[in-house]
Amino acid sequence: MNDIRNLLLGLALAVAVAGCSDDSSRGDGGTTDTDADTDTDADTDTDCTQGEYSGDFDVTTQTDLETLAGYTSISGYLSIHCASCTDLIALSCLTSVGGYLNIYDNSALTDLEGLNALTSVVGGGLHIYDNAGLPDCEVCDLLDQLATAPTPIDVHDNQSDACTPVPTNCP
Repeated sequence: MNDIRNLLLGLALAVAVAGCSDDSSRGDGGTTDTDADTDTDADTDTDCTQGEYSGDFDVTTQTDLETLAGYTSISGYLSIHCASCTDLIALSCLTSVGGYLNIYDNSALTDLEGLNALTSVVGGGLHIYDNAGLPDCEVCDLLDQLATAPTPIDVHDNQSDACTPVPTNCP
């Protein structure tokens, strides 16, 4: 009888200890995913598994931006004309745009955070204009991070500011 009791106590102890350990083989570092995204960690970043969005995309609402969350590239152009959009965080996975990139007339946009992974704008150039709250330094920083400067580059009528230090690709 004592052998069975000892066996059961040993089994219970083993189960309890296993439940408290960090089981990194689960793929999530032993943590529970408590946020609303689909990745396996507890932060609010986007799961970059959508691959390429095929075609052109016009962003006119925050919902349009959210549609692109998780995509790493867009085969066509990307045009962002969204007076109510305050950030581009939904685009944080985007590394490449196959056509032109237009960011214009976005009065609530104050930075380009969300385009931090963007390294390539292949065809049609980069056009960033009429964004009253967007400092020119943000545009210059974006140009610095691109592997190859797209042509043409059309930057005007954003919020003028003094960049210190001046980014190397500032028009």
